Amino acid sequence: MELPKFLIADNSSLQNVIFIIHTEYPRFIINISNDEVYWLEDFDKKDEEVLHSESEQLINEAFNFYDKEMGLI
Repeated sequence: MELPKFLIADNSSLQNVIFIIHTEYPRFIINISNDEVYWLEDFDKKDEEVLHSESEQLINEAFNFYDKEMGLI
């Protein structure tokens, strides 16, 4: 089974906090409440160049996914 590109997650111990999980490389979790990004990958110098060029677009896609799923757009 293939996972969706983005997932919405929450946790009862962190009330009023919602996360978006990006399941493809580079995997990350965004805290929607404060826009903090948690990377689930280890990057070397070569990867960092690609990360800088692609991360902004992926993070925007994550927020657009959230907005769409919540009926905000």
